[in-house]
Amino acid sequence: MRQIYKYVLLLIVFNFLLLSIGPILKSINPINLFIKDIVILSLLFSVISVITLLIFFRGQTREPDSGTMHTLVAVSLKFLLDMILALAWVFISKKTSLTSVFIFFVIYLTLTLFTLFVILKALKTRSLLNLYHIENKGSY
Repeated sequence: MRQIYKYVLLLIVFNFLLLSIGPILKSINPINLFIKDIVILSLLFSVISVITLLIFFRGQTREPDSGTMHTLVAVSLKFLLDMILALAWVFISKKTSLTSVFIFFVIYLTLTLFTLFVILKALKTRSLLNLYHIENKGSY
């Protein structure tokens, strides 16, 4: 369970990088960029990512069958929550300008890729550990 703290801290650092890129882009290019939108989207996508990682790492501490189900639930819930956020962002908030949609998908893509890389790294490490334990059982 300690791994999740490391990845949540990395997610916070990643968010600060995303939040600092917004004002830099606004000062370089005279585009209609709303910093408030970047902050709101970053926070919402971060909450979704933390929920996904909590469910995933909870399943990693359990038996393998339960871990598989937790992984499936975590990824499915992330997809569902992201789609609900997309619908709320476009239809309820009426954020349909090109800049707003672009910001949404850039932040969505970066934080989804972050979550995906964390999950894949944890699965790779776990499968290598399982392989190591299987090989060492035969040497007794």
